Amino acid sequence: MIIGVPKEVKDHESRVGVTPAGVKSLAEAGHKVLVEKDAGALSAMPDDDFQAAGAEIVGSAYDVWRLSEMVVKVKEPTEKEYSHFRPDLLLFTYLHLAPLDDLTDALLQNKVTGIAYETVRDNSGGLPLLTPMSEVAGRMSVQVGAAYLEKEHGGRGVLLGGVPGVAPGNVCIIGGGIVGTNAAKIALGMGAKVTLIDLNLNRLRELDDIFGGRLYTVASNSYNVEQAVREADLVIGGVLIPGAAAPKIVTKAMVAKMKKGAVIVDVAIDQGGCIETARPTTHSDPSYVVDGVVHYCVTNMPAAVPNTSTLALTNATFPYVMKLAKLGAKMAIQQDKGIAEGVNTYNGHLTYEAVANAQKRQWRAISELV
Repeated sequence: MIIGVPKEVKDHESRVGVTPAGVKSLAEAGHKVLVEKDAGALSAMPDDDFQAAGAEIVGSAYDVWRLSEMVVKVKEPTEKEYSHFRPDLLLFTYLHLAPLDDLTDALLQNKVTGIAYETVRDNSGGLPLLTPMSEVAGRMSVQVGAAYLEKEHGGRGVLLGGVPGVAPGNVCIIGGGIVGTNAAKIALGMGAKVTLIDLNLNRLRELDDIFGGRLYTVASNSYNVEQAVREADLVIGGVLIPGAAAPKIVTKAMVAKMKKGAVIVDVAIDQGGCIETARPTTHSDPSYVVDGVVHYCVTNMPAAVPNTSTLALTNATFPYVMKLAKLGAKMAIQQDKGIAEGVNTYNGHLTYEAVANAQKRQWRAISELV
């Protein structure tokens, strides 16, 4: 198979879809890999490394997309990339379609087979390709939040860990999944007071055990959420419903009651965000203020640490890249239930129910189409 690795074009997106190590393995298996010039440069992976591993360096994105049977990316295509879509194309990347009607339209109209990292499942029902970036984003959310609490960024001027004689800052984490757990690790490590809210009482029990009681766990309901965010210096949104739009757990009214200069970091913004006042931002223009509360809602947070993020992501994605290259899309979908779960669009049909529900569209099960 001919595999294409274009340079990412989303604002300040500096990760790359395949590493030189991945290129070497693909080449040894008999596949051809086309890498756009400087695709890995910002991840500290120069063209020379890709070339030495067996890739062909291509000067334009147009040629990478045109010549490739499968394109492997990191982030969802932007509008300028829609013109590259065609019926025989297999696209393997994060798609996050639920809030993106225009991208969904483009994939369906061009009959692209779109397999989304965020909905691929493993044998235990987990989300193996979402986990590494959720780990990175969860840990980063506290670093970012701590920085934006500084006065020069519009924050309250609070040091999360406090100092002897001064109480630490209050961190409220919404969601006890991968993002929330990793955020809690860093926040506790910095010495903050941490409250984590989740619907699942068994998960709260697990987290209480994991963190040895240092974490305040709270059952999720509107009253408890309002109380927790009102007291918080930093609120981190980490709620996920796989493939679907995130539910709005923190309302506008709750935000209005927060401390002036408090900070919200909504990691769920890729799926529309779990804070009602959240809207997508970029690394170029990362924050804005609503009711005196600083909002940081960058949709590709891990791109700020591209070397770590690329390595963590490709550790997880590469076995699937290899399987798709070896078997082709149709056979891989038929043989691997986890890959089948990842299919969001196929031959002009929307194939993921949660996306269909979010966009009020019709859908068909992939099993009916292959």
